[in-house]
Amino acid sequence: MANSKRDLFLKRRLRVRNKLRKTAAGRPRLSVHRSNKNISVQLIDDVNGVTLASASTMEKDLGVVGKNNVEAAAKIGAAIAERAKKAKVTECYFDRGGFLFHGKVKALADAAREGGLKF
Repeated sequence: MANSKRDLFLKRRLRVRNKLRKTAAGRPRLSVHRSNKNISVQLIDDVNGVTLASASTMEKDLGVVGKNNVEAAAKIGAAIAERAKKAKVTECYFDRGGFLFHGKVKALADAAREGGLKF
């Protein structure tokens, strides 16, 4: 029987995360979640189980409330890079989850790289 889209997404997410954990070497994880209305990103320390920094289109001070487009994703990427600097994080690994690396996810990653994050 054919797998549903959701099943394929979950399998892809686990595959990506397991591959990344093998090469993590104690670096924090930059985790991206994209919904139909919003995009959010967290910088997570998996060793201690804490979130070091986060950014989302649901935050009013970023000026992209409710927008889910490439420009909003780029602003979120720049914001997470700035907040990562405040948390004294320069290197992380990029966890795209089950999302394909193009469009909004790619724009977010590129903006975070331009902001100084290395992954």
